[in-house]
Amino acid sequence: MADTVLDGIGGPAQESAARNDGGKEPQPPRLSGRNSYSLFVTSMKFLLPALATALVLLVIAWPQMIPDQRSLNIDWKRIAQEQAKTLNMLNAHYSGVDENNQPFNVTADLATQAPGSEEVVELQHPKANLLTTEGASVGLSARLGHFDQEVEVLDLTGTVHLTHDKGFEMTTETATVDLKEGTASGDSAVSGQGPAGELQAEGFRLREKGEIIIFTGKSRMLILPNAEESLK
Repeated sequence: MADTVLDGIGGPAQESAARNDGGKEPQPPRLSGRNSYSLFVTSMKFLLPALATALVLLVIAWPQMIPDQRSLNIDWKRIAQEQAKTLNMLNAHYSGVDENNQPFNVTADLATQAPGSEEVVELQHPKANLLTTEGASVGLSARLGHFDQEVEVLDLTGTVHLTHDKGFEMTTETATVDLKEGTASGDSAVSGQGPAGELQAEGFRLREKGEIIIFTGKSRMLILPNAEESLK
């Protein structure tokens, strides 16, 4: 009988409490601040080791992903040989003496060693200067030139200018200068002028460093009226 009383008391009390709550369903328990912090700490225990492992793997794999430039297959010996074939020199200068022990010099804005030859040099804007036994100077210049250092012969091409201290100058397209012998020659058309007048020819021969100039082929010369006084 005691059991009957207890059941009667317990059952109605619970139903009354549910009715007092408005009939709402019971809500799940909420996480407190302490529980959120514990969850964060627990997550970091797994996340941080995973990140550390990923960084270690990245460091190991990085050289494989990005090739080392030092391991590139470069034939440095071949590059050195190719560069040696095309040695360049700015403001090049070459000087020497002829068979009469008279000085001469050759200059150029740029000198490049010719491929396959250690003695031949290609010149840009070359200039050659010859000094005669009497102290006069003869200068030759051109756009391009080839200088053979062994035989001391200079080949000029492209608007060759020849000037003489006595006031004579001429222009042609090609000329060969033998610096050792002090001679020059050319078979291209020649035009010149000086104190005595003007001339045209099909070629020229320069002897004794400009003391004698011979014009070859069909030649034409216009002598000025005051030529004699100019030459004096």
